[in-house]
Amino acid sequence: MTDPVRVRLDVAYDGTDFHGWARQKGPQEGLRTVAGVLEDALSLVVREPVELVVAGRTDAGVHANGQVAHVDLPAPAFRQRSLDRPEALVRRLSRILPEDIRLHGATAAPAGFDARFSALSRRYVYRVTTAPAGPLPLRVRDTATWRREVDLGAVQAASDILVGLHDFAAFCRYRPNATTVRELQEFSWRDISSPTEPSTYEATVVADAFCWSMVRSLVGAVLTVGEGRRDRDFTSELLEERSRSSAVPVAPACGLNLVSVQYPPESELAARVAVTRDRRAPVEKPGSATGLATGPGPGHHSGRRL
Repeated sequence: MTDPVRVRLDVAYDGTDFHGWARQKGPQEGLRTVAGVLEDALSLVVREPVELVVAGRTDAGVHANGQVAHVDLPAPAFRQRSLDRPEALVRRLSRILPEDIRLHGATAAPAGFDARFSALSRRYVYRVTTAPAGPLPLRVRDTATWRREVDLGAVQAASDILVGLHDFAAFCRYRPNATTVRELQEFSWRDISSPTEPSTYEATVVADAFCWSMVRSLVGAVLTVGEGRRDRDFTSELLEERSRSSAVPVAPACGLNLVSVQYPPESELAARVAVTRDRRAPVEKPGSATGLATGPGPGHHSGRRL
């Protein structure tokens, strides 16, 4: 039997009308999801059922400009239908896919590539306005509304505290046997206001991986500091928590966009998979004899439902 061909897919989508990335099971089976639409289209082209593996599962309403997935296609179907030419699969799927999904790349993946476990980091951008009138009509699908004005300096100070290797349990919805230890590499804010878009801000959030609900919880937590509802020590105190905190609001999904996924050079892909699958060491505080959390490495449940 011929080994299947692994294909990397670079995908963009407007998440507004999707119930998240992953196919739903049980009572929610049949709901429209990004993976469901893509898998159905691919299956139609290759005439066999397929299953996608994604870099980061996004929740309902969350967008992506730079999502990455891979799929293992039967070698005969890949070659006989000329899908080994990158533009061929893009062209064929673009005829089938709805307007809120765009496939902007399809290539045979290098040896060792895994869309999920090979990733070094995921980069998200969160767009939010505190203007009383809300976002512009043309931006309402990708810009969240926060009902109170914020001090962006206070927001950034609260964000800076969170950068580094920490246990982010307070910001993550519980999943059995999943670690909440993550390395937050960047959490920066900038004012993108204009005469037509007053009081509009953009956050860039980068980490090796994200757990369930983490990005929108990070944003919600620091915005409460910026509006003065929480004091400046709020985020540092949250890092001491070992379970989801009810004091952390989840920011609206529409403001969140997965803009890129970073991977190592081809020669390091397989090694990265091994590191990601390994058990993540606990995080220890100064003077602590034991770690804060153990569990599977950052690839396990990474990027889920953000």
